[in-house]
Amino acid sequence: MAMKKDQYSALFRFVTKFLKYFLLTLVGFAIAYVMSMSVGAQHLLIMILPLFTGLVWRAAIVLLCLVATTVVFESLR
Repeated sequence: MAMKKDQYSALFRFVTKFLKYFLLTLVGFAIAYVMSMSVGAQHLLIMILPLFTGLVWRAAIVLLCLVATTVVFESLR
């Protein structure tokens, strides 16, 4: 049986978009980190890195909880 496009729940679509943009943000910051290290902007990175790591950990925990919730709801469907 083939899956239809609207067969996924709104929660599943939200979590997949959140995961996509979370990973794209991580890749973007990794590229910006490497580029700023190559031009000698280490002092800016030292100031921004603690703020960024705090935000990433919180977003990762929220994402993990959303994924777990989605797995439970989709398995009950």
